[in-house]
Amino acid sequence: MDKPKNYELRAMHATLCQAIADPTRIALLYELGDGRKHVSQLVGSLQLPQATVSRHLKILRDRSLVATEREGTFVYYSLVYPEVLAALDIMRSVMHTNLSEQSSLANAIYFTQGEG
Repeated sequence: MDKPKNYELRAMHATLCQAIADPTRIALLYELGDGRKHVSQLVGSLQLPQATVSRHLKILRDRSLVATEREGTFVYYSLVYPEVLAALDIMRSVMHTNLSEQSSLANAIYFTQGEG
């Protein structure tokens, strides 16, 4: 994979990563992976206050990760890049591997201490 060669590209990359570096925004992205939804639907499915959902959707919209479409009184949100879910899945896989390795190490330490 190509490395970003200049600071501006790395800064843009970091800004995008910051947008998905929040548990609420991750949950919103996965919810929108099921299809477009309006704020009330997201509030209901995530059991979060409307103000919280709206604030996080604004961040995702500002980073061009979600798009809006108005229908009557409702504003529907949808993923612009479904590939972002694949990126989140990769990160979850990395996290799983990391936790498994830490668990194995903790078990090794625990069981070798009992032998001494």
